[in-house]
Amino acid sequence: MKIYADNAATTKMSRRAIEAMTPYLDNIYGNPSSLYSAGQEAKEALERARASVARCIGADPAEIYFTSGGSEADNQAILSAARIGKRTGKTHIVSDMIEHHAVLHTLERLEDEGFEVTYLPVHENGIVRPEEVEAAIRPDTCLVTIMYANNEIGTIQPIREIGKICRKRGVLFHTDAVQAVGHIPVNVKDDNVDMLSASAHKFHGPKGVGFLYAKRGVRLANLIEGGAQERGKRAGTENVAGIVSMSAALEESYEKTEVTAERLSALRDMLIDGLSKIPHSALNGDRTRRLPSNVNFCFEGIEGESLLLLLDDLGIMASSGSACTSGSLDPSHVLLAIGRVHDVAHGSLRLTIGEETTEEEVVYMIDSVKEVVERLRSFSPVWRDLNAGVKEFIL
Repeated sequence: MKIYADNAATTKMSRRAIEAMTPYLDNIYGNPSSLYSAGQEAKEALERARASVARCIGADPAEIYFTSGGSEADNQAILSAARIGKRTGKTHIVSDMIEHHAVLHTLERLEDEGFEVTYLPVHENGIVRPEEVEAAIRPDTCLVTIMYANNEIGTIQPIREIGKICRKRGVLFHTDAVQAVGHIPVNVKDDNVDMLSASAHKFHGPKGVGFLYAKRGVRLANLIEGGAQERGKRAGTENVAGIVSMSAALEESYEKTEVTAERLSALRDMLIDGLSKIPHSALNGDRTRRLPSNVNFCFEGIEGESLLLLLDDLGIMASSGSACTSGSLDPSHVLLAIGRVHDVAHGSLRLTIGEETTEEEVVYMIDSVKEVVERLRSFSPVWRDLNAGVKEFIL
C-alpha cells in the first residue's frame, strides 16, 4: 500500500486544474502585455482568473496580485508594511514564534535594518491570544503579522479577532494563509485582513504560483523591478497557464470546502485517537482548533528521521515538519515554542491527509506507526534509560 500523507508540503494537482492549464501551454500562448489578439486573449484569461481568486476570498479583483508563491507574497507584504511604517517613524512589528521561515527570515532582515520585532508566545496549544496581540501594539507599531493556520501543527489562529484589534488600533494586519486558503473558509473582509498570502500548490494547483491580497489603499513595495505587470507592482511576464490553473483549483476547493472539511476532520480524529494509544506520545497543537487534515505527534525515545525512513519502507510518505526545513538537524522551532523539549521534539511526526485518503489507509497508518515506534524503541538507549529510571519520562 502506498499512502501520501504530506499534503501540507504539497498537494497533487487536481484534474480540473490540469485541464484548465493545458490550453495555455499549447494554443493560447500569447504574452498578456501584447496588443494583438493572441496577447489579448491571454490577458482576458488572466483577468478572469484574478476575478475568480478574488471571489473565493471575498476580495475585489484589483486587490489581487499574482506571485510565484506564498514566500514571495509574505516578503512583499511584510517589506511593504515596513516601508510604509518607516516613512512615518513607525518601526515596530508584532508577530509570533511559530511563523513560517518566509516570515521569520524577512523579519530578521528588517531587524538588521533597525526595526524592532515583538515575537509573541503561543502557549501549549499553539494559539496566539488576541489580548496579547493588543498588549504588544505600541504607538510605533506598523504591522502585525500572524499566520492563519500553522504549517506544522495545524492550529488555526483567531484571525478575525486579531484583525479587529488591528483595525481598531490603525495597524496593518498581514496573515500568511498558505495552509488555510482552499481548506477552510477565508474571507478577507470578515477577517479584517489588510494583506494575505497564498500558494497554489497547497490546494491542488501548480507549484510556482500564488497570490497576495492587498486591501485598497495599501501601497505595495516592489520586490522585482522591470515591466508594468501586476499594475506595476510585480515585474515579469505573467505565468498565465499557472495562474489560470490556480484559479480553477481554488474554485474547485471552495465549492466543496464544507464537505471535504467534515470528512477529513473525521479521519483526522480517528488518526489522533489511534496514535494517542501509543504510550508516551503527545498530540502537538490544539485538539479541535486545527486544520481538518493535520495530525502532528511526538513520540518519546525515538528520532523522527528514523521514523520517517521506516514508514517510507512501509509505503507511508510523511514528514517531521515543514518541507522548507527538512534538511535541518535542529528540532522544529514550532515544537520548541509550544514547550516541547529538544529530546521530545526530535521524535515528531506530521501526517497531513488529503481528499484521496481512505479510512482503510488511516487504520494502516495507525498500525504502521505503532509498529515502527515499538521497533525503534526496542534498540534505543534513550528508551532503555527511561524504562530503567535513569531518566524521567516527559510525556
